[in-house]
Amino acid sequence: MEYLLRSQRLGLRNWEQTDLAPFAEMGRDPEVMRYLPKLLSEKESEAFIERMQQHFLTYGYCYFAVDHLETKEFIGFTGLMQQPWESKFTPAVDMGWRLKRSAWGKGFASEAALVCLEAAHTAFQLNEVYAFAAQGNSASEKVMQKIGMTYVGNFEHPKLANDDRFEYCIAYRKRFSEIRAVRA
Repeated sequence: MEYLLRSQRLGLRNWEQTDLAPFAEMGRDPEVMRYLPKLLSEKESEAFIERMQQHFLTYGYCYFAVDHLETKEFIGFTGLMQQPWESKFTPAVDMGWRLKRSAWGKGFASEAALVCLEAAHTAFQLNEVYAFAAQGNSASEKVMQKIGMTYVGNFEHPKLANDDRFEYCIAYRKRFSEIRAVRA
């Protein structure tokens, strides 16, 4: 398996057709999808993977498929995505993650996110990266804090505007421009 990014325990890669079944299973899990508007059908899961593959061809990154290196098991995704929807924080590059329930509580989200932050800075030459989550999603907010992102505010997500469960989302940011200035 060719991994584009690696951490001690995880390999991040572009999506493959074999990821559809385990990803679709995640999309049907109400706990995994708790802070998202709805469960995903198999067709929606397939369309998501196709969007990731196309995004990767366009930008060189996407929400990467994540494997546990020891077992080679697909455990979810973590990565970077252009977000063109309208808000006070966008357009922007967003870092997102979603892991299957059996991968929770093991530090995998933070570990994969740190690898993505490093690549955002060094490989993709991005100036900043945002992370967004529904207000109340404390697990994702803890990941954002753990990887050194800074809280920058709340906002109404236009894709969730008609869903009362998600009145507001939180935004965190990591800026790399200051790091580059210091190194120069």
